[in-house]
Amino acid sequence: MGLSREQFEKDMSEFSDGQKKKTLLAASLCVEAHLYVWDEPLNFIDVFSRIQIENLLAEFQPSMLFVEHDKAFVDKIATRTLEL
Repeated sequence: MGLSREQFEKDMSEFSDGQKKKTLLAASLCVEAHLYVWDEPLNFIDVFSRIQIENLLAEFQPSMLFVEHDKAFVDKIATRTLEL
């Protein structure tokens, strides 16, 4: 996710919002689950990290329920959608 080794020596309170978000997304995918639930995963995420996330999800295709306002991401990743 583009985090340097030095980042892992810092307290997470020193991370930017984007670094925190990337760390939490990566951590959630490190835990095997039947269903992942993400709320607006692209908030604070830079373009490079977004591409990494899209490629990772496309390759591994985890079962996932997510809320996202970015239509391009939804169209690329979602297999089913529910619009409210």
